[in-house]
Parts: sequence; C-alpha cells; structure tokens
Amino acid sequence: MKKRISLLSVILLLVLSLAGCGGTENKETPDKETLESYAQYALQICMNMDSESKEQFKALSDLELNLTLVNNGFPMEGSNFLTMLEGWDAAVEECGAFIELGASEMEVKSDETVLSYEAIFADRDATIEFVFDKNENIESMTVGAKYSIGEILKKAGLNTVLGMGTVFVVLIFIAFIISLFKYIPDIQKKFGKKNKTDVPAAPAAIPAQAVQSVQEDVTDDSELIAVIAAAIAASEGTSTDGFVVRSIKRRKSNKWN
Repeated sequence: MKKRISLLSVILLLVLSLAGCGGTENKETPDKETLESYAQYALQICMNMDSESKEQFKALSDLELNLTLVNNGFPMEGSNFLTMLEGWDAAVEECGAFIELGASEMEVKSDETVLSYEAIFADRDATIEFVFDKNENIESMTVGAKYSIGEILKKAGLNTVLGMGTVFVVLIFIAFIISLFKYIPDIQKKFGKKNKTDVPAAPAAIPAQAVQSVQEDVTDDSELIAVIAAAIAASEGTSTDGFVVRSIKRRKSNKWN
C-alpha cells in the first residue's frame, strides 16, 4: 500500500512538472546591440540623405525600393522607409538640427520591441523611438519633441482662443443673417407690386345696352336693304338676284323730284 502511494505521488509530481514546462514559452530576448546598430544606421541615413536622393527613392517602385533596402542590409520595408524620411524632416523643422544621441532604453512587448533614445537638437530636446517587429525589422521611427510647461500652456491658450474665437465669429454671422429676415416681407411686397404692374389690363367689358343697340341697328339696316332692293327690282322689272346693295347713304336734302 505504501509503495502505491509513493508511486502515485511521484507520478503527480512528474505531471505537474510537465505542465509547468508546457505553460512557459521560451521567448528569445532581442539583442539590444543589434537593434541599436539598426537604429543608428537609420539615423545616419536620415541625416546624410539630401533632397535629391529622397526624390530618387520616392520615384522607385515598391519592389525596386524593397530590393534596394535589402541589398544595403537595412531591415525595413519601402513604405515605412519613406515615412521615416518624411518624419525626420518634420522633426528637424520642429526641433532644429540634430546634435547628439543620448542613452537608450529597450522595452520588449508581446509582438514588438521599442528602442527609445534621448536626443539633443538645436532648439529643444526630443525622444526618438524605434519600433521593431519579431524579426527585428524596423516598423517605424518617431521623434517626440519635449516642450516646457510654459510652451505647453502657451499652445493650450492659443488653441482655446482660436476655438472660442471661431465659435463667436460663427455665432455673430448667424445673428447677422437672422437680423436680415425682417426685410424679407418688404422685398416680397415690392416684387409683388412689380408683377402686378407688368400684367396687361383686361379689356373693358362692353355694356349690354351698347351691344343691343348695335344689334338693333344691324337688323334695321338689313330690313331697309331688303325693302330698297325689292323696290328697285320692281321698278326695273327684274328680280333681286341681278344686283347687290352694298351700301346705303342718306342724302342731306329730303326733296324728291
């Protein structure tokens, strides 16, 4: 019985030891000296490359640029390389000319390694960070300028003034637009009057009495024409079909021969 208990205890210890070994992964720590050599090589490229060379690199295709970097032993992709050059130009414009590189610190994460330097520039100090992937390829380089408390407060004040000023300008403009609304009814009235004057006046209605008198006159003339035509036809011994009475004029004198 004692032998069985001892065997079971040994087996449990072996199982626990194997489980502990399986739970721990053998992660290789990146070589700091190798990463520092890559970072310093990148800084040398950024400092020594002129604008003409940068334009030549930008003119290359992605394949040509990647092959060029591989042949020169620089562990970085072409797109990240061009971004690094642009970021360095912006850093020099903000911090001034590069003077000296200080101490470095390395931070190993699960999927990347960050190597940071304290750097001295002509106008202000900065922190340069290089991010490496698992294969020790440079993914990015960033330069963070260090501002004093006075500069930070100055920037914050300027941002506040610009933001509030923009808001007040927009509000004043909106208030000005709203104040013009009171003139809209007067403008509508003026345009309404112009439209009314432009419409041609309708012809005056003819009085009913005048129409009736005209109709009566016409009927009287037709009867008179018929009577005169019959009289002339009787005197001439012919019918009214042989002539047409076109007009009748009253003579001034009523003397008959």
